[in-house]
Amino acid sequence: MMLSIKRQAIASASRILTRPHIFSGLATAAARAYHSKLYKSSDEAIQGIKSGDTLLIGGFGLCGIPENLLKAVARRSDIQQVTAVSNNAGTSDYGLGTLLQSRQIKRMVSSYVGENREFARQYLGGELEVELLPQGTLAERVRCGGAGIPGFYTLTGVGTQIEKGGIPIKYAKDGKGVLIASEPRETKVFNNRKYLLEQGITGDFALVKAWKGDELGNLVFKYAANNFNAPMATAGKITIAEVEELVPVGELKLDEIHVPGIHVHRVVKGEVYERRIEKLTLRRSDAEEQVLSDSMKQRIHIIKRAAREFKNGMYVNLGIGMPVLASNYIEPGITVHLQSENGILGMGPFPTAEEVDADLVNAGKESVTVLPGGTCFSSDVSFGMIRGNRLDMTILGGMQVSGKGDLSNWVVPGKIIKGMGGAMDLVAAPKSRVVVTMTHNAKNGEPKIMQENTLPLTGVECVDRIITDKCVFDVVPGKGLLLRELSFGRTVDEIRACTACDFEVASDVAETY
Repeated sequence: MMLSIKRQAIASASRILTRPHIFSGLATAAARAYHSKLYKSSDEAIQGIKSGDTLLIGGFGLCGIPENLLKAVARRSDIQQVTAVSNNAGTSDYGLGTLLQSRQIKRMVSSYVGENREFARQYLGGELEVELLPQGTLAERVRCGGAGIPGFYTLTGVGTQIEKGGIPIKYAKDGKGVLIASEPRETKVFNNRKYLLEQGITGDFALVKAWKGDELGNLVFKYAANNFNAPMATAGKITIAEVEELVPVGELKLDEIHVPGIHVHRVVKGEVYERRIEKLTLRRSDAEEQVLSDSMKQRIHIIKRAAREFKNGMYVNLGIGMPVLASNYIEPGITVHLQSENGILGMGPFPTAEEVDADLVNAGKESVTVLPGGTCFSSDVSFGMIRGNRLDMTILGGMQVSGKGDLSNWVVPGKIIKGMGGAMDLVAAPKSRVVVTMTHNAKNGEPKIMQENTLPLTGVECVDRIITDKCVFDVVPGKGLLLRELSFGRTVDEIRACTACDFEVASDVAETY
């Protein structure tokens, strides 16, 4: 009898699977019976957010930010003292920056302050608590929080203030002293290397923005607007998603959904999208290339030499600022796959005016293009590539480099607060070659190549090569600097006079650029 029942069940299942219209009908009926997560407006969707809550905010700069949800929060003067977890705070007058202006944020948990002057002013003035984290650590902490993983170990930040603690979280309002500082990290040794313990992050609410979504909360992101949206969506106790396009249930292709609806609790069709671009950067014409300031000519001189580091087939990350310009000078016949840590592989040149897309920006928030064969993905996936040693080389800017290859490039205490961004993660990848491009001396003439760094470290003994406007140094492990090349017209004696540490001179040193 039991065997007969089993055979009947198998036969019944077989009939359903071989008759697509029945299977489709059942699926459609189930979807229609599902409780809709759709809300009428952004104001309605944010109901329940209260003072003191932790808000996880998707986006990167202004790319992919939940514009309408943030405006709705800004309209609620009763929401105060929130902790905002976001890569950065947009600009002073838009995005998350508007909540800073309205003084609704008590603490920012971010990787980058960048050019947001109000963010920096409130932080340095003791008006705002800021917990700065490496960008990859932030992405992974959120991903782990969403996955129910309480913590993880990472190489990022070993030997820096991230490990030792003491990074100012809140300054005194008179600018004298630090009221709250970061705590030291617990460490553990794996395979003879020290790692730091980082804890997962969750939030009371996650506010994210998607290109397309349905009433069940299934989300699809467009291009680089995936960034922090995907991991944030998984880590909120209540996740609210605003979408540009609300599509019928079943229209999204099953294998192209980035965030399944199980993570999303509320969906709202965004009312108005400005789709601002933080740094609209267009491709320069040949004529424009000829009209450059002296400082830009100096930068181009350094970058043209840096571009000779590219080898065919390399996967390379270019830091913001000067390094990203190196992509303009890749030699003909060489293919280099450029990775941007906000979620692009196969990055192309700056766009023409006709090619500009607000959903395509690089790690410096500049408008870019993507070459055929390129891909876009979330920030946690991007830093998995970096930590997983998939990159061949990283080119970064620097404020100081020591004779041992220690790098400083994220802060001048009490004066310049850039934030780590992705630099600490990039220099911690053991197999990725690290090249630093910078002027040999600061604007006041002080050397930037030091015996010991005086600025907080980005990484310890992590630099392989230094390229300046005057020369090229290699960092030889256990020995120090080796002068490899001179810029045209420079002499060894001149380099010794403007470098604050000893170095050896290669037997074949020559003027090469």
